[in-house]
Amino acid sequence: MNMIDLQPSYSPLSALSPTNDPWDPIRSLQRHGRHRLTSVEMTVSNLCNMRCEHCAVGDTLVISEPSKLPLKEMLSRLEEVEHLETISITGGEPSFSDRTVRDYMVPLLQYARSRGIRSQINSNVTLPYSRYEQLAPYLDVMHISFNYTSAEDFHQIGFAKAGHHVSLEAAAKLYERMIDNTRRLSETGVLVSAESMINFRTYNKIDEIHKLIVEMGCKRHEVHPMYPSAFAKDLPVLSRGQMLRAIEQLLDTRDKSIWMLFGTLPFYQCSDNANERKLLRRLANEPNVTVRNDPDGRNRLNVNLFTGDVFVTDFSDVPAFGNIGSSKLDDLFDKWLDHSLARSVDCHCPAAACCGPNLLVKDMYYKHIDFHERSAVME
Repeated sequence: MNMIDLQPSYSPLSALSPTNDPWDPIRSLQRHGRHRLTSVEMTVSNLCNMRCEHCAVGDTLVISEPSKLPLKEMLSRLEEVEHLETISITGGEPSFSDRTVRDYMVPLLQYARSRGIRSQINSNVTLPYSRYEQLAPYLDVMHISFNYTSAEDFHQIGFAKAGHHVSLEAAAKLYERMIDNTRRLSETGVLVSAESMINFRTYNKIDEIHKLIVEMGCKRHEVHPMYPSAFAKDLPVLSRGQMLRAIEQLLDTRDKSIWMLFGTLPFYQCSDNANERKLLRRLANEPNVTVRNDPDGRNRLNVNLFTGDVFVTDFSDVPAFGNIGSSKLDDLFDKWLDHSLARSVDCHCPAAACCGPNLLVKDMYYKHIDFHERSAVME
């Protein structure tokens, strides 16, 4: 594949919206009658300038990293994915190295544009704007984490596991740069999607966080409960009741002009808890609110661009089950669907447009529940 093949065509795509979220696996399930690989996530860096206490991949972060695979190898494997609709680029901080931005990220985004598929980058956007300026012309979604009400929050959370002293003054400069970069990216037309986690620090001030996200110019606010795993496994866990009350508080006070996307919620229409079902009904009827089914292992795989290993997700405890050096991604996806872990959460309720729990949710709250034996209670 020649690099000239990657020049973007800028073919028009339907705008991303609450009615058009190609990352949701329910779309491909409804279209194809089974889960298909429509999304590929790539880990392009294990470097990061922050050490957030909640980081799902904190155990993999390093201070220097090996060379990555040749880009053409990844592009060739993407080209083989029959039903590809989206790509995501993650880290670490993907844009930590300007060389990675120039030699990997920009070409991957150009490939996505040339093929007519959507793209997302997961970044803390605290680095010089020139990094993101290179990406903006080809990028659809800039996904950031935002769990703060002040620079002090950012300092406490973002450098909790730095292993060395980081001054409040230094952290505050990054905090202000993050806000400025977010506004500038939004002004270029990139959909900046700020994700907040519902955890022990945020659940009682999620409405304040939402207000700041709106003021930053973000067009979408994502909300996900935090499930401690790996690097963050020792953090306190909220009850489902606390999560439910935090979401209700947010719904009561939110800016209704902003798309709110909830994901990996531990609530299901097949629940015997009437309050949880009531919340789901409210979410379904609120304007500009969506609940995304979990893509990991349902329509998405993660590729480590240093080794070529393929995982269910970038932070899963599930070992790699293949490598792009020897296998096509569609074949590896079919292999995963036949795995006992995949089958344990492979339930689908058409009435509730639900693909069931992800592995972390099931392990934390439903360890001994067989979702195949449950059915939705539609009131």
